[in-house]
Amino acid sequence: MASEKSNNKYDVVIVGAGISGINFAYRLQERNPNLSFVILEGRHEIGGTWSLFQYPGIRSDSDLYTFGFPWKPWKAESSIAKGESIINYMKEAASETGIDKKILFHHHVNEANYSSQDKAWKFKVTANGSEQKDFQARFFLMCTGYYDYSTPLQTEIPGIESFKGRVIHPQFWPRDLDYENKEVVVIGSGATAVTLIPSMADKAKHVTMLQRSPSYVMSMPKEDGLERAIRGYTPSSWHDKLIRWKWLVVPFLMVNLAHYFPKVVRKLFQSAIQPQLPPSMQMDPHFNPSYYPFEQRVCFCPDADFYKSLRAGKSSVETGVVDTVTPNSIRLKSGKEFNPDIIVTATGLKLRIAGGMQITVDEKPYNIPDHFVWKGIMLEDLPNCAFVIGYVDASWTLGADATAQLVTRMLKQMEKEGVAEVIPRRSTAEKTSMQQKPLLKLTSTYIKKGGNILPMTGDSGPWKARSYYYKDLMIAWYGNIKAGIDWNRA
Repeated sequence: MASEKSNNKYDVVIVGAGISGINFAYRLQERNPNLSFVILEGRHEIGGTWSLFQYPGIRSDSDLYTFGFPWKPWKAESSIAKGESIINYMKEAASETGIDKKILFHHHVNEANYSSQDKAWKFKVTANGSEQKDFQARFFLMCTGYYDYSTPLQTEIPGIESFKGRVIHPQFWPRDLDYENKEVVVIGSGATAVTLIPSMADKAKHVTMLQRSPSYVMSMPKEDGLERAIRGYTPSSWHDKLIRWKWLVVPFLMVNLAHYFPKVVRKLFQSAIQPQLPPSMQMDPHFNPSYYPFEQRVCFCPDADFYKSLRAGKSSVETGVVDTVTPNSIRLKSGKEFNPDIIVTATGLKLRIAGGMQITVDEKPYNIPDHFVWKGIMLEDLPNCAFVIGYVDASWTLGADATAQLVTRMLKQMEKEGVAEVIPRRSTAEKTSMQQKPLLKLTSTYIKKGGNILPMTGDSGPWKARSYYYKDLMIAWYGNIKAGIDWNRA
């Protein structure tokens, strides 16, 4: 339980106790120890995504050496970790740093209003399901992620409502689901489907991944040769830094290689996938995406578990379009038919910014999609507020930490100069000439469907989209924090 200030007034309110919120709290304690803060968390525990999702095999889709906190090295030898291990790691990190004592659980923020007169944010909060509370802070940090916790992405599957078996969405996995010796069809081809297939195949009679279009699925060893060499031939005090550096550099190089030489990387991926398929399975159409690597997120499977389940005959892949779902079957437009006992709709996430809370400035509604993003962390015309969006081609935590370091630097400068309010503003020229760009550079279906709820980035100045970790870190440490933003003294 957080130690509450008088009348629930703090210097900083953090909303969300996931990876971003815990990391922000650490950076505040480290760099702004004189500032009071509280974390408001609507759920019963820390963890965010890793607390919400409980489907079989839930695991990270990026390495833990960079997904973990930079101030608490990931010690396990496996670079991919189960959800339970990630939750335990986060709880340990919060406990060791005293951050757990600054969290108020079951505190759902309904409204956040900025008062220009008071130079403060005022929050309407529902605590423990019914109790109404008011909080106030000078600065507001949104660490709520970018998807809807209460509603999954609704994908149109003709006739799905008539199915007599169980229809499950991974976001709301029932603890009592018995799939032993059952026929299961998982609709989808993203990271969730790639995780579910081998995890369910051990107990299910058979699991079919039914995809409209394929994704890149790359195998990742839990520990590769370079990591073994680092552990075997360097001092133990170097291990954490060297392995983290390896996981920062190698993916960065691969993503950039894919950007400049997409056809080359596509061939590299195909040459890695082909030998792992069952002899009877062809690359085309099941593993031949229509896009180049990293135009959508690449799926990773530890120690090739996805391909092992295919070769063992416990799972299979079918590419096609659903014609209709009947009470007992799924019929494809190709004429093929499946008779599952269970359908899992792993069709993606519904995007939502700010956790659904109502944001106002002087009681006037603030519509996030109408505004541009300053340096990837603050919203145009929204005072004393930052939000976290991680990277789509690297670990989320890297982006969260670059954001936290920039914000804590700004807070320190505000205090030094006696500034009460910082507000990102576009110039008149920028408003007339700036070209709009998407916040997330992905072509994934869930991004296309939910893109209209995201803020915009521009093509110049501090309004450009973020690029990569090291550049953003340099901006956080040394970049101009005055351009494109009003600094108003008390």
